[in-house]
Amino acid sequence: MKLIRDILVLASGIVSALYLLNVGFGVAEFIPDNIPIFGNLDEAAATALLINCLAYFGVDIGHFLRRKGTEEKPEVKTHDIDVTK
Repeated sequence: MKLIRDILVLASGIVSALYLLNVGFGVAEFIPDNIPIFGNLDEAAATALLINCLAYFGVDIGHFLRRKGTEEKPEVKTHDIDVTK
C-alpha cells in the first residue's frame, strides 16, 4: 500500500512540476492568467502540491523561509479547572 501511495505522490509531484514549467506553453491552463485575482490560483495550487510532495519525500524547502534564531516550539497553555462542587 505504501508503494502505491509513493507512486501517486511522485506522479502528482511530476505533474505539478510540469504544469509550473509551462511545457504546454499556456495552452493547457485550468484558469487563464488574464482573469484578475483568480488568474494565478492554479499556479499557487500547483506550487503548494509540489511543496507537499517534496515534503512527503523528506525534502523540506520550508527551512529557507524561517528566520534565523527562532525555534519552532509550540506554546503549551495549561488551565486549572475546578470540577468539585
